Amino acid sequence: MSMAEYKGKVKNVQDTPFGYTLSVIGGKWKMVIIYLLAENQPVRFNDLKRQIGAITYKTLSSQLKELEADGMVIRKEYPQVPPKVEYSLTDKAETLLPVLEGLCEWGTKNQNRGE
Repeated sequence: MSMAEYKGKVKNVQDTPFGYTLSVIGGKWKMVIIYLLAENQPVRFNDLKRQIGAITYKTLSSQLKELEADGMVIRKEYPQVPPKVEYSLTDKAETLLPVLEGLCEWGTKNQNRGE
């Protein structure tokens, strides 16, 4: 369904496909995490933290858990000392990458327009 099919009918945005999408990728960090995992997966937790920079360990951990619960991220734990955990994207998350590409293209076209 497209946005046009919901015009004038939306009582609550959470009840739409758009609302579902926002619940999965919304917030400050989830799209950043997906983007970084798409660039070079699998990625270890500390490497992801280092690449993002401004995120706290607690926030990164909770965002990864939410993405895992939504079927977007795979967490692979290796039984060794010290513990090793790697994160990668699921097939479901891979289907979102063309949308992220579209956002990047929009940014390229509009970043320096100053309007």
